[in-house]
Amino acid sequence: MVANRGEIAIRVFRACTELGIRTVAVYSEQDTGQMHRQKADEAYLIGRGLSPVAAYLHIPDIIKVAKENSVDAIHPGYGFLSERADFAQACADAGVRFIGPSPEVVRKMGDKVEARALAIKAGVPVVPGTDAPISSLQEAEDFAKTYDFPIIFKAAYGGGGRGMRVVRDYEELEENYQRAYSEALAAFGNGALFVEKFIEKPRHIEVQILGDKYGNVIHLYERDCSIQRRHQKVVEIAPAAQLDPHLRDRLTSDSVNLAKQVGYENAGTVEFLVDKHGKHYFIEVNSRLQVEHTVTEEITDVDLVHAQLRVCEGRSLPELGLEQDKIQINGCAIQCRVTTEDPSRGFQPDTGRIEVFRSGEGMGIRLDSASAFQGAIISPHYDSLLVKVIASGKDLPTAATKMHRALTEFRVRGVKVGSVKAYLMCSMQPCGTIFGRLKVAVSMLIVFKTRAW
Repeated sequence: MVANRGEIAIRVFRACTELGIRTVAVYSEQDTGQMHRQKADEAYLIGRGLSPVAAYLHIPDIIKVAKENSVDAIHPGYGFLSERADFAQACADAGVRFIGPSPEVVRKMGDKVEARALAIKAGVPVVPGTDAPISSLQEAEDFAKTYDFPIIFKAAYGGGGRGMRVVRDYEELEENYQRAYSEALAAFGNGALFVEKFIEKPRHIEVQILGDKYGNVIHLYERDCSIQRRHQKVVEIAPAAQLDPHLRDRLTSDSVNLAKQVGYENAGTVEFLVDKHGKHYFIEVNSRLQVEHTVTEEITDVDLVHAQLRVCEGRSLPELGLEQDKIQINGCAIQCRVTTEDPSRGFQPDTGRIEVFRSGEGMGIRLDSASAFQGAIISPHYDSLLVKVIASGKDLPTAATKMHRALTEFRVRGVKVGSVKAYLMCSMQPCGTIFGRLKVAVSMLIVFKTRAW
């Protein structure tokens, strides 16, 4: 069973089908016609009478469906319950395997403050920050006096850019504290915050790890997720361009050491900031599959979902042929997230029916989606991600050229009047940037309009 919806549910179902495993979908009342329901062998309604998001967060209903239908294992996908230790524990209590780390590891990694303490214990560098969630505005003021501005508030029990607020002076402190608290409370059910020194213009580098039940942990190299909007990733690249080999070794070594210290099992990501001096700082562990796992798969030829399923079955990494000296980087991959957002309304999510859909395809292009087809209804209730476009090539310029070509082939039309074609053009000319002479067309959004494209 996949306790999720949309693109990630379909991604897992496809992997299960390839391995001869029957699949079970769950869906909310609002998702009756969604594609992930059609892709599974069986599908069951959850959260009757609940709001669209609350349905996928209703652990009793999900466990009930699993037990009534003899489900052996549950994959949480990403978002929703994927980093909830109580969900992992509920699966264990019901005799259903959770495809991810143990409940205790999920709890430790989900608590940003405890994860930070574990990183320090493992000898991994961290950004200066509070040792525990703060309980008052005064604590934030005291931290700012010690470390000076800018500082950043972060949700202690969640990620994805929610509950994050950068503060550059005292005048902004109280307002951003309240906003960060409210965002964290709404997104994760807990408004607890911690404070860190804000690193200006860092690179955001993350390392993919994979562990088994027998203490084996490997890394599958890194991804560069520095291109973000509102603290949320929009473009991911693997491997990171022009990354110093010694820094790569330190990042991957620190990631594996931290994972081994906590007894990490299954797939996960260790995230770092790298400052302008090349110093790296641990920020968090995502104890789940990431949206951008695709680029790692493309450069290593390792199917991460297959690996998750086999590890959950009890197979060891060596048994699966996944040993560190066998994991090699082959070429480069870029992922762009095409989303239904309207720039004329401050990038607010756009909704409606897709009247025309034509995607960019061809050699070196992979598309992961769920609602990207003519006639699909784009709901206002969920994330605005429409399709993930992944371009692969022998090197970064080749992958970028393929991405540019694929994105310009897209045609999407919807129900509203107007015409918007929106790109973020990242013109990387020779100016000391990490990409050198590179022009990447990044489709951050596609807006559904009658005369669009």
